[in-house]
Amino acid sequence: MQEFNGKVAVITGGAEGIGRAIAERAAAAGMKLVLADIDEARLKTVVDEFSARGVDAVGLKADVSKQDQVEALAALAFARHGNIHLLVNNAGVGHNRPVWETTQADWDWVMGVNLYGVIHGLRAFIPTMLAKGEPGHIVNTASMAGLTSQPGLAIYNASKHAVVTVSEGLHHDLTLRQSKLRVSVLCPAWVKTRIHLSGRNRPDGDTAPLDTLDPVATKVGLAVMNAVENGIPVAQVANDVFDAIAAERFYILTHPGHKPAIQTRLEDILAERAPSLLRSL
Repeated sequence: MQEFNGKVAVITGGAEGIGRAIAERAAAAGMKLVLADIDEARLKTVVDEFSARGVDAVGLKADVSKQDQVEALAALAFARHGNIHLLVNNAGVGHNRPVWETTQADWDWVMGVNLYGVIHGLRAFIPTMLAKGEPGHIVNTASMAGLTSQPGLAIYNASKHAVVTVSEGLHHDLTLRQSKLRVSVLCPAWVKTRIHLSGRNRPDGDTAPLDTLDPVATKVGLAVMNAVENGIPVAQVANDVFDAIAAERFYILTHPGHKPAIQTRLEDILAERAPSLLRSL
């Protein structure tokens, strides 16, 4: 996908963080925007700001873990624009807790947003995009946690590993059908967002303060907070995304310095040895 002007982008988690930055980059390229976010007030503010600048933008409150709400987003996008050309399944949440203390409610929430949010997006949009036969691109937001495995983040790791393999399979499925749609999976490491405050949007409000966790979990949680707060700017990630789209590059690795960690994990697997503890926290 080389031409962006006049094309349509759908972005979930589009009211802040990486999603908002991708929306800004898309608008700068002349794209029309359809944004979704669970934070209705913030979403309205963002859409109003885009509209005031002359950007064709519309927003819909959506919990991407709910299939019907993602289908409503697709219905809005196709009714308004006929087709969409860039689908960014970006909405995501984080959670820090050892796997034996991770509740069913935790799994339902994190997997619902991080994995099923992507799956619902693919099911809701791809059939019509394929039928239209136009060039397009799909970006699924995973994480470096989808390529490595950090302690204390089992549920997050699992959700992001799943997004990576779903994206890889999708790439093969579209390629075998000689589709004009291309796929990328975004795997950033630490980015300056509010993902460490994900519990603010958790429907059941069931979050555990750091000071209620065991010392190891507390240490991991504090390290994650510090890494996020000192992460790269979201605009840098958005630029990397658009560079990858133009180059039709599948893996988007925003932190080249983390590639050795990926290599170590692959070597662990091939050598059939226990996983190395990667010191990136």
